[in-house]
Amino acid sequence: MHQMNNGNNDPSDEIIITRPSQVSDLLAITEIYNEAIETTIATFDTVPKTMDEQKEWYTQHGTMYPIIVAILEDQVVGWASLSRWSDRCAYSDTAELSLYVKHEHRGKGVGRRLMEAIIEAGDDANLHTLLARIADGNEVSVHIHEVAGFRHIGVMREVGSKFGRLLDVYLMQYIYR
Repeated sequence: MHQMNNGNNDPSDEIIITRPSQVSDLLAITEIYNEAIETTIATFDTVPKTMDEQKEWYTQHGTMYPIIVAILEDQVVGWASLSRWSDRCAYSDTAELSLYVKHEHRGKGVGRRLMEAIIEAGDDANLHTLLARIADGNEVSVHIHEVAGFRHIGVMREVGSKFGRLLDVYLMQYIYR
């Protein structure tokens, strides 16, 4: 578990705690993800996830592909995960990063702290590469990834459609060693 002040150096500021997820976090993780599905281009899912679907997703994670949650005032306010990039063996040390923050907690350092924690977790899992796919128009996500050391490696043109718009997707990569 890691703690971090939200960056204002005021001792009364809220403390962001990150830790590995627990099954009991799954409802909050699902609510945060469903909020992103319904209101953002951060995911190309278009239909909210059920708890059964999320339980199945959760079982695909563990030490190699962790899920980290961010806690403020005893509430899960964000999460990040590493997922298998491909089921082909040659990609076994590559993972895709996902990161979501509850709407009212964006801009408070939660995303930055989750990014730090999930990159550290990937290093602990001996991964070599993290990949991220970010929709055009999601400048905040691009910025968080750039600050964390991700580099732009390409653009997939008009590969997704959401909210009536065709969207490009930026590919970004982080290499550990």
